[in-house]
Amino acid sequence: MVHRMKSVMHGTTTVGLKIRDAVILAADKRASQGYYVAHKKVKKIVKIDDHVAMTTAGLVADAQMLASHLSLISRKYRIENNARISIKALASYLSILLNSSKYFPYEVQLLIGGYDSAPRLYALTWFGDLFEENYTVTGSGSPVAVGVLETGFSEDLSVDEAVELAVKAVRSAIKRDVFTGEAVDVAVIDKEGVKFLSFGKE
Repeated sequence: MVHRMKSVMHGTTTVGLKIRDAVILAADKRASQGYYVAHKKVKKIVKIDDHVAMTTAGLVADAQMLASHLSLISRKYRIENNARISIKALASYLSILLNSSKYFPYEVQLLIGGYDSAPRLYALTWFGDLFEENYTVTGSGSPVAVGVLETGFSEDLSVDEAVELAVKAVRSAIKRDVFTGEAVDVAVIDKEGVKFLSFGKE
């Protein structure tokens, strides 16, 4: 079951899909301040470690701080245990951190995708609600993007087909949502690690 999170006053569109062999994350590149386009080349997918990445929506400073903190936790775990931290452990840690700050919340919506023993995809709200998903969306463009995913998603998609679907979902939001724009960044996370791709509007 897909969980579509409400926009937290900030515009963007991020998409996550989990298929049998990989997780696909996709996001647009526009940063907006109200109706003002502040930047057109924003990276909204952050590599946390060699096997996990995160999409960001909301306040940039909050998202950057949380991404840096997760990266530190993941790399510290790898050094101390000579093993990669599980995606569930990272998502659960972030959930607790967000929930502990709910009276002064981080204004973010986050997707965490990665590959430990298998592909994993988690969605988190700014209050720390945690959901494991097969596919999910965040941001102001999510009503458009989720319709595309619901029409085309299958766990049996190939990586190329899943990338195509994720890009199509974000591009659909670009056409309909004023806060979503420019190009589309994609991260493919499989047992080989994190690989980044980039696509134009269409």
